[in-house]
Order: sequence, then structure tokens, then C-alpha cells
Amino acid sequence: MTLGLTPGLRDAMAQWLSHLRGLDGASEKTIEAYSADMRGFLTFMQFHHGEGFGVARIAALTAADMRAWMAHERGRGLSARSLARSLSCVKSFTRWLSDRQGFDATAVLSIRAPKFQRKLPRPLAEDAARAVIEQVDFQANEPWIAARDAAVITVLYGCGLRISEALSITAEEIPLPEVLCIRGKGGKERMVPVLPAARRAVDAYLQLCPFDLGPSDPIFRGKRGGVLSGRLIAKAMERARMALGLPSTATPHAMRHSFATHLLSAGGDLRTIQELLGHASLATTQVYTAVDQARLMDVYKAAHPRS
Repeated sequence: MTLGLTPGLRDAMAQWLSHLRGLDGASEKTIEAYSADMRGFLTFMQFHHGEGFGVARIAALTAADMRAWMAHERGRGLSARSLARSLSCVKSFTRWLSDRQGFDATAVLSIRAPKFQRKLPRPLAEDAARAVIEQVDFQANEPWIAARDAAVITVLYGCGLRISEALSITAEEIPLPEVLCIRGKGGKERMVPVLPAARRAVDAYLQLCPFDLGPSDPIFRGKRGGVLSGRLIAKAMERARMALGLPSTATPHAMRHSFATHLLSAGGDLRTIQELLGHASLATTQVYTAVDQARLMDVYKAAHPRS
């Protein structure tokens, strides 16, 4: 069925996405996901009502309309987590539109998201994290590539960075300072301490790197000199975890989880960890509390004489 939106609604959608991109700093991937979620929602509503859709129809949405859409999505196999994300997107657009059009959006905004079990991060143990870095450091055939992979993973673990953040470090930031300014999701900046081990690993890589780097060039390069792809680091991690007998959850992102969990275990407070990770909400960081509690329970059950 062709999506028949009125010009007014199409224009509103474009303005909303522009707002997300500009003022809220949403990434292009987020924009694409939100656009796809809204198209799916509006396609259903058009079919549900048997006619084209415009701003007036958005303003007239009822709780019954929303429940019908959610039932349809679950019926086609959408997970509760994915549906919750789509509902959040619909609410975001409806709230934005209602602020500008002056209608009451309570019927949409009051709908509760489906409950789902939030997956706990799967960090590596401290000795496993060190073993991964050591394994990666000698498994590549070319020494500079081995040093590169080890440097990236050391930065992920030592600074708690996302892979995209590590790969965006440029030559103008070399030598790495004691505190590095990172531009994360939504363009938000945060200050991250750089451990000596991370600086040493990056220095060792740069001494072997065969390419000349301009000040604005990302320091981590691919085999032919282009910008390094995160997929290559994921493959290096895969080889390392297979060699070490680690589970499939030992991914580059798991090094970031390990950074947060080990910091919490050492007495770090949640607010500080939230700032270091660049989480917008403390609720996102609090999941590490559950991870640490689960680890403590495992130790308790293994060591307690009555277990």
C-alpha cells in the first residue's frame, strides 16, 4: 500500500527529522531508524482508517488506535524491545507536532511501552581483558597491524570508548593527553582520562604505522591506508576470543562494558561512570550495578561454606 501523506504531514515529518538532526544532534543512523519507524506506523494507520493521513489524523489518534497498532506489531513478530523503541519514536514526533499545532496528545503519550527484560552487559573478567589485548598484539601477520589492533582494544578498555569514538581519534590529538576530549553520541563532548597503558599502546602503533598522517586524519588506518573499519577490529576480537576460548559476547563493545564494570568494582560511583561513558541518563549506567551484583552473588555462592 502506497503511503499517502498530506503535504502538511510530509513537511512536518521533514522538519521533525531536521530538528532531531540539528538541535538534538541525532546521528544519521538514528534519523534513518526514526524515519523507518514512523513510516511503518503511518502505513498501518492509513490502512487501519482506510484513507490518507494528515496532521488532523495525528491529532485525532485515540488509545484504541495505538493499541491496534501495537497488537499488529507484536502479531508480526516484533519484539517488545523493538516495539518500545518504535513507540518512543511515535511519541517523540507526536509531542513535537502537538507543541506546534496546539492539540492534546494525551491519547498517544499516555500509552505504556511493553515491558521487556533489559539485557545485562557481558563484561570480561580483568584477566580475560588483558589476555585479549595480549592475544591481539601478536596474531596479525604484519607487526604494525598487530600493534594497531592492540592499541584500539586497549583504548576501548582503558578509556571506556565506543568503537566509533576510538576510531575518530585524530593525529592532532597525538601524543594522547592525560585527559582526552571525546565527541560522543548526539555530538556531546566529555572528558575522558587516558591511562598510561593506552598512551603507550597508541605510541607503539604510531611508531610502526607506515602512513603519513595529516593533523585531521584519524590515526587508525586500514591496510591500504584508508580509515580503519570497526569490522576489522571485530574480526580481530573474534580470532582472539576463539584462541582464548572466550564466549561470543567478547566483542569490542564488551571492552567498554568491562571498563565500566571493573571501575564500579573498584569503588567508582555511578555518576562518575555515567560521565566517563557519555550516557545521557543515569538509568543507562545503573545496569552495571546489576552486573556487579550478579558477579558478587556468583562469588558468594562459590565461596560460602553453606552453599
